[in-house]
Amino acid sequence: MGTAIFLIVLVVVIVGGGLYFSRQRAAARQRELDDAKADARRLVERLGGQVLNLNGTDTASQQAMADASERYNAAGSQLEQARTIEQARLVKDTAIEGLYYVRAARTAMGMDPGPQLPEEAERERAGKVTERRDVDVEGQHYAASPEAGQDTPYYYPGGRVAGRPVPQGWYSEPWWKPALIAGAWGLGSMFLFSAMFSGMSGIASASAWESGYDAGQQDALESGDMGGDSAGDFDGGGDGGDWGGDGGGFDGGGFDGGGFDGGGFDF
Repeated sequence: MGTAIFLIVLVVVIVGGGLYFSRQRAAARQRELDDAKADARRLVERLGGQVLNLNGTDTASQQAMADASERYNAAGSQLEQARTIEQARLVKDTAIEGLYYVRAARTAMGMDPGPQLPEEAERERAGKVTERRDVDVEGQHYAASPEAGQDTPYYYPGGRVAGRPVPQGWYSEPWWKPALIAGAWGLGSMFLFSAMFSGMSGIASASAWESGYDAGQQDALESGDMGGDSAGDFDGGGDGGDWGGDGGGFDGGGFDGGGFDGGGFDF
């Protein structure tokens, strides 16, 4: 009889302890989620303040603010649906990307760009446009510049799109948007990248870019050290929580390409 009572007590203690620790872990995860959502919400609200109060004064700044507004709307929608820490972080990434567009718009208007934004490794590794380039590919003219201009009104803050780096800069056409929306690059994209960025410091070569590598990985690519395992790191798919996509957590929803239809270029 005593043994039976002891076993019953032991089971109760074990089950009770398990429930206690399970609840503790659940509470800790909820606190982490709440903290992540609060951090994301702070940036979304900061972005919203800029979107609602800042108007572009020329084509470039107006386009940059339109892109910032797209990110604000996307981040707000994502925040409402966020149920995991990873999803909350994607909201933060989208809001930060929107704030990069705001900084670009402010710079284009000759304003103080505002406080520095959090650095992001993929954005840094993608490189920056450091000189003016004008190229013609398949009968379509493209330009890239480190500065906004009447003929380069489309800004991109830099980062990875569909598994390949897109340098920060101002462009005549949003040539990355078809890949941002579709999640894959067209067959002719390497020729455009090669023509536009060949020999530009800090930017991947066309062959490295086609393989999804950054400029700093060129030597490894040529030596063959990157091997097959690297493809898994740069397939551009991302888990993206429930929203998919890469592009800094922004899935391209609502983008119509800004009227960009490829101009005959084979995307």
